[in-house]
Amino acid sequence: MITTRDLPPVGRLPDMAGAGTGPVPGLRYLRNAGPARQGPQGPAIPGPRRHLPADAVSRRARILVLGAGPGGLELSAALSSALGQDADIVLMDKADGFVFGFSSLDIMFGKRRLAEVFHPYRAIDKPGLRFVQATISSIDPQARRVDTNVGSFAGDIIVMALGAGLDAAATPGLVEAGHEFYTTPGAFAVRDVLARFGGGRVIVGVTSIPFKCPPAPSETALLLHDYLTERGLRSHSAISLVMPLGTPIPPSPAASRALLAAFAERGIAWHPDRLVDRLDPGRKVAVLSDGTQMPYDLFLGVPGYKIPPAIQQSGMAAGGRVPVNPLTLETGFPGVYALGDVTSVGTPQAGAAAEGQALVVASQIISRLRGTPGAVTYDGRETYYLEFGRNLVGRVNVTFSSGQAPYGDLQGPSQLIAADKADFAADRIQRWFDHPRDHRQGSISKPQRKLGTATGVQ
Repeated sequence: MITTRDLPPVGRLPDMAGAGTGPVPGLRYLRNAGPARQGPQGPAIPGPRRHLPADAVSRRARILVLGAGPGGLELSAALSSALGQDADIVLMDKADGFVFGFSSLDIMFGKRRLAEVFHPYRAIDKPGLRFVQATISSIDPQARRVDTNVGSFAGDIIVMALGAGLDAAATPGLVEAGHEFYTTPGAFAVRDVLARFGGGRVIVGVTSIPFKCPPAPSETALLLHDYLTERGLRSHSAISLVMPLGTPIPPSPAASRALLAAFAERGIAWHPDRLVDRLDPGRKVAVLSDGTQMPYDLFLGVPGYKIPPAIQQSGMAAGGRVPVNPLTLETGFPGVYALGDVTSVGTPQAGAAAEGQALVVASQIISRLRGTPGAVTYDGRETYYLEFGRNLVGRVNVTFSSGQAPYGDLQGPSQLIAADKADFAADRIQRWFDHPRDHRQGSISKPQRKLGTATGVQ
């Protein structure tokens, strides 16, 4: 499943023309992003501006980071590393802990327990940073104010890293007669279903485009083959993969060829260029976008997505995305940034994009608070890990450039890259939570389930 590329320790800004302390992979140095430009959704996207209050440098600027996924965690860690107690960084999320997206596959195939992959946000211990567990009800980008179930928060800067939610109900029959596996609860439900599964026809099907984590359906089909083989069920089971893409990984022909070869070797039926429109619960049939009907015994579905209601109702969204400056990721509202799933930059909805964009936003914010030039800009380079099963993992490097078709390569697959993926996870947890931890061991503590209620503007 998609992860993010291997990045240097937080707080390192690019070294160019004598500035900074070292390079940041995937980020391009630009001293002046220029005037306003036309955004992908139509509204003019502003270039960089000095928009902070006049006293923001002399006092502790408050930075509200909405969402504690890979993007929000990377941004918060970078800001804390660079600014420390000079800033009041508030990281918000409705959940009480973090689970890597790729851990859903480990859970559903019985490789990991929740205690091994759950990381409680209350374990975060960084200067200038505090976590608030809260459900966001509204965002006022003009006033830079956020209303939540535990109170209201005003900030000098807001960064939206909330990600996109899944909408299984948008596909008729999916909730009643299928299973989504992208969420942690969904992965646990599929784990229990698989434990009772005695073999038969399995469809891994995508129900919407675009969809989150594009490599995940292919990974699921390959890992399912291993799972059924280990249980002695593969010989009387059929696995079909239905995707709306012409190849499994369009930006990387090499990765697509390797996946198609793996499908052929393992007897996985590949059905490209179509979606699953609906499921017929009574007949246990998946109806595809071209009218094809596929009977199944087990359906594993990739749901469509929707942006959070608070962003939709804020007036910032257009066409289901938030228009941003593609270089700086600032919205049309001064002091308000967006990164990850909800942005208009056109990269896949994945942790790789969110983490890379987080370093860009961190650099922009640090540069403005300090009044110094040299902020980095986003160039769309990302790296993903790609599971091939049999303890083999590949690494795909992709570049998404404005006005150009995305392109990428493939390294591996190999067991060496599989080990690198495990190290990647452990490195991120230590970096984001500031405690030594092997991601493959147990959780350091149980999650905190409730937070005291706050009142007033904080």
